[in-house]
Amino acid sequence: MKHQEGFFKGIREANIYFQSWLPESEPRAVLLIVHGLAEHSGRYGNVVDHFVPLSYAVYGIDHLGHGKSDGTRVYVERFDDYTNTLKVYVDMIHGWQPDKPIFLVGHSMGGLIGAVYLLDHQAELAGAVLSGPAVKIPKHVTPAMLFVGKMLSALIPRFGLLALSADGVSRDPAVVQAYVSDPLAHRGKATARLAAEMLKAMQTISGQAAKITLPIMIVQGSADRLVDPAGARMLYGAVSSVDKEIRIYDGLYHEVFNEPEHEKVLRDIEIWLEAHLGPRK
Repeated sequence: MKHQEGFFKGIREANIYFQSWLPESEPRAVLLIVHGLAEHSGRYGNVVDHFVPLSYAVYGIDHLGHGKSDGTRVYVERFDDYTNTLKVYVDMIHGWQPDKPIFLVGHSMGGLIGAVYLLDHQAELAGAVLSGPAVKIPKHVTPAMLFVGKMLSALIPRFGLLALSADGVSRDPAVVQAYVSDPLAHRGKATARLAAEMLKAMQTISGQAAKITLPIMIVQGSADRLVDPAGARMLYGAVSSVDKEIRIYDGLYHEVFNEPEHEKVLRDIEIWLEAHLGPRK
């Protein structure tokens, strides 16, 4: 396995960190990891360890304001700063891996970023795997709260508004401890602007998901306490893809790739990917 890393210029000349894990042989396909809120691309070791030996090239990016990339932590001017930066990176991958099918693998907020990206750029991809996608406005968010959030976003956009519970990440205590101890994972509150932009993106997806037609697989833990599992079902029902699959894993928490049963989840994804690549040469 060969690990490579570097930076490229993203939106407003921000330095965006990227990395890749490449098989020793010619890759069959590319998996593009789009990570979640307050984390980074380096937290997907289980995905890398499973798929690179199967001759997949795995690429990852740290979003603006996350991980090793520039930007105020967990802050964004507008949501398409994420998708526009991702577009630059996808174009780079196409240059490095010409004619190789690319499958987007988006988790949590990365699932939301990925879904919004698909609205305009699905033709560039062979398919998408979305894990615990944050595509549904949480039940506890009332219209009054939405209004207050919009006001805070406009008046004090960097105000800390939303924090994630580390205990909801995984049922594996070692995973939770690693997350809490990770200097690249942001443990403070996400900003009002980011929260407001995520909510707007969720509304966009709820209204436009029918535009999505490419092959898609959605994986979701039924006991997810960070993202409403109903969002996965909503997205599955809303996309127009004829080729679509959803797996709800009973009792699993938010990060199904980091749960004790992650090998089962990754094997299911492997089977789905292999069905879309055809027989090995």
